[in-house]
Amino acid sequence: MIVIDHQPNRVNVSVFGEFTLADYKEFEEVVNYKVRFEGPVDLFFDLSQMAGLTLDVAWEEVKFSRAHASDFKRVAVVTDSQWVTWSAWLSQTFVSADVEVFDNADEAKAWLEQ
Repeated sequence: MIVIDHQPNRVNVSVFGEFTLADYKEFEEVVNYKVRFEGPVDLFFDLSQMAGLTLDVAWEEVKFSRAHASDFKRVAVVTDSQWVTWSAWLSQTFVSADVEVFDNADEAKAWLEQ
């Protein structure tokens, strides 16, 4: 399950349980809209409650990141998973955004608000 909240120049995403392709497509729609009307945005991903993701989500994330290489300013990822941390750093090769991984949501939000 995914919960998306957006505000000016930022999209906040929290994932609970399994991250599915339908969830990712919902995220893509919101980001596409925001970028179209506001330009580059910050992303906040809280993946601390994510139980896992499907292989098609991983592939979609790679395609989406490559297609939107300059559409993000900063990306904050909250997780305690080493695999997700590694994946976030790998994603940084596809985008021009600053990508940071945090183990605390408040620290991640504070970084985005700087």
